[in-house]
Amino acid sequence: MTKYLIIIEKTNTGFSTFSPDLPGCVATGRTKKEVEKNMEKAIELHIEGLVAEGYKVPEPTSRSSYIEIPV
Repeated sequence: MTKYLIIIEKTNTGFSTFSPDLPGCVATGRTKKEVEKNMEKAIELHIEGLVAEGYKVPEPTSRSSYIEIPV
């Protein structure tokens, strides 16, 4: 099992998401739960496409953290 970081952003109509480790792999959804489910399917299809075309599947390397700034 491999874990890929996904970035979820709020939009005017719901949510969008992408993975820094999988350029071009994106998904949208009306709710956070829906966008996560859609992204899981998108990543699976993206990886299947890479394999079918003979490309190496990228290893996940992205990490996340928060920095607190006084405002």
